[in-house]
Amino acid sequence: MIQNIRRSIAALFMCAFMAGPALAGESREALFGEEPKEEKPVRWSGFLDSLASYTYADPEHWSRAVGRLQISGNGELSPGVKWKIGARVDGDLVYFTSNFYPGAVKRDQRFDIFYRENYLDFSKGDWDFRVGAQQIVWGEVIGLFFADVVSARDMREFLLPTFDIMRIPQWAARAEYTAGNGHLELIWIPVPVFDRIGKPGSDFYPVPLPSPIDAGVEQLFRDPVRPSRSLRNSNFGVRANTLLAGWDIAGFYYRSFSTTPTFYRVASDMPAQPFVVEPRYDRIWQTGATLSKDFADFVLRAETVYTGGQNFSVADFTDPQSIVGRNTLDSIASLEWSLPRDTRLNVQAFQRHYFGSASALAIPNDGVGGSVFISTKLTGTVEPQLLWIRNFKDGGSLIRPRINWTATQNLMIAVGVDVFAGPTNSFFGRYNNRDRAYTEVRLDF
Repeated sequence: MIQNIRRSIAALFMCAFMAGPALAGESREALFGEEPKEEKPVRWSGFLDSLASYTYADPEHWSRAVGRLQISGNGELSPGVKWKIGARVDGDLVYFTSNFYPGAVKRDQRFDIFYRENYLDFSKGDWDFRVGAQQIVWGEVIGLFFADVVSARDMREFLLPTFDIMRIPQWAARAEYTAGNGHLELIWIPVPVFDRIGKPGSDFYPVPLPSPIDAGVEQLFRDPVRPSRSLRNSNFGVRANTLLAGWDIAGFYYRSFSTTPTFYRVASDMPAQPFVVEPRYDRIWQTGATLSKDFADFVLRAETVYTGGQNFSVADFTDPQSIVGRNTLDSIASLEWSLPRDTRLNVQAFQRHYFGSASALAIPNDGVGGSVFISTKLTGTVEPQLLWIRNFKDGGSLIRPRINWTATQNLMIAVGVDVFAGPTNSFFGRYNNRDRAYTEVRLDF
């Protein structure tokens, strides 16, 4: 009896051993009748962009011959954990070959490697988390930055590139909570990133300078002084929004260093020059609100931001009091219509108010202004567009006519003109001899 039981057990083990190789090739899903789970591949995308521009205002010169390659990838590390990586390389032939710009400008703008968004996403209950270099966009108006207070920007071409090229990701930890129509967002930026302003003598340096720059003028300007890396110098903010009767309403508070520098007068160590100018970043706080609503015929957007702690440069750098503190209130309202023939029309009105006089400021940029953006389709592939921005108080303006041709589904070819006007102490008029014509080719993949 016992011997028969032993023989049966041995036979069972032999069957299992013989069947093992066959079973090893079968998946768990096949064995138990489950559908195989499809692995999500890594997805890659990006663009190849080239832009050549010629500044036709006196003095005439080639101002850009830049090529850009950006590649981004995203995927999953595990269920519930996603990742994204990205980088961009820029090279500009003008700044390799031209004798128009000072050496420091050419070295600064001829070649760049940029990190783009590089982060991890994961969730826990109703909370979503993102850690790493990321774009945090709180504003949506056309051509200008108001509630978009978190983003740093590459300002070496002023406001002329598209926002996806201008914006610099911040290294941040971000937590978002969603419940019903409500949404809460918390951000912490331990090491802030600041605007890139270029070097003295570049076309769009923030301080109005002769073009080309006079010999020795660049020695009057030091490199920007960034805050030390410490927890007390980190940025943090909170934003909450809700959907109420079709209105998307949000409010925020943000404590940070200004991404835009203030130019301070400081003592010089050069005997012949008693002072130099040093860009520094002020510690500020901002609170604001945004709203938007999609009506039947148009979309309404509005943003308002109050800023405290910001200093501004005065017009006279020889004045011992080279900066003054002014709190500001910036507001903008936007209406946008979708019209026949794929026509898009956007009209905006904006205002900056200083709490205190702005008469002594180097670039006041206060008062009421407006903008108009219109684009339409002449054919299925040809799209002319026009952007016009003007400050009605100081008379500064920017006009940008452009024609886009969609040669293939992912290939766009464009020609355009950027025209600045106004007095030299206005936001746009300080660049009134930087008018340029350009052509751009962009391939998205």
